[in-house]
Amino acid sequence: MDDPGRVSVIIPTYNRGAVLEQAIKSVLNQTYQNYEIIVVDDGSTDNTHRILQKYGHKIRYYSKLHGGVSSSRNFGLEKSEGSWVAFLDSDDYWMPEKLERQIEFVRQNPEFLIVQTDEKWIRRGKFVNSMQKHRKYGGWIFKQCLPLCIVSPSAVMVHQRVFNDVGVFDEDLPVCEDYDLWLRIAYKYPIGLIEEKLIVKTGGHPDQLSRQYWGMDRYRITALEKILTKDISDEQYEMVLKEIIKKLTVLESGRRKRHDLPNIFAGKLSEYRSKLEDFRKTGHPDHRTA
Repeated sequence: MDDPGRVSVIIPTYNRGAVLEQAIKSVLNQTYQNYEIIVVDDGSTDNTHRILQKYGHKIRYYSKLHGGVSSSRNFGLEKSEGSWVAFLDSDDYWMPEKLERQIEFVRQNPEFLIVQTDEKWIRRGKFVNSMQKHRKYGGWIFKQCLPLCIVSPSAVMVHQRVFNDVGVFDEDLPVCEDYDLWLRIAYKYPIGLIEEKLIVKTGGHPDQLSRQYWGMDRYRITALEKILTKDISDEQYEMVLKEIIKKLTVLESGRRKRHDLPNIFAGKLSEYRSKLEDFRKTGHPDHRTA
């Protein structure tokens, strides 16, 4: 990592041969050329291997046993040699100036070790407007990160020092692994924002993880519970408790409508309401003095 401007671009993929080339070509077409491309094939059974072979020395290609997107991204991080890391999901693609704008931003704003861009969305082949809840923010955005993931893996560029500090993607989370990582980053680091739509995110695929799991908030709550164990401020601690209670309330309501899920949310909801009440009386448990 002797070159402070080198970017390791990590592309995890699994049975996405039909769209993978568009992602790779969008990196090769970048106006900023100081990068390496690391493609991690997570055990694909389609034509991915044949497609990647033709790129030769232009990419570094690794194939591994199927372990999920977090294990693929973490594998790519282990192999990366750049001072900066950018992720690109294999069904997304970049505008040509994406990396150049981000490198310009961090050179002009050296206090930022992570920066993302705005994004365009394509759903089932058509451009759509993103909802207000997905609005991007810049700066100290821990509060804005609590409801749902507002940082896109394909949009960020992160300095290696951040991963050395907060860790990598949690491979025990089948979904919301990006939400979990951005929370761990956002409570300690400001996140820069370039208000240009420099990536295109595609959706509507039948294999998207968000379509395979009911009650995504279950996994967001796991991430929030992990944050409660960190050295967060009293203000952040209260915000997290409130968000957990909000998500548990929604989950409990959904459970009652489905009638086929175990009654686990009501008990946790009572537990966290008690924690919030206790906090308001005595403060953050880790900040109390004897």
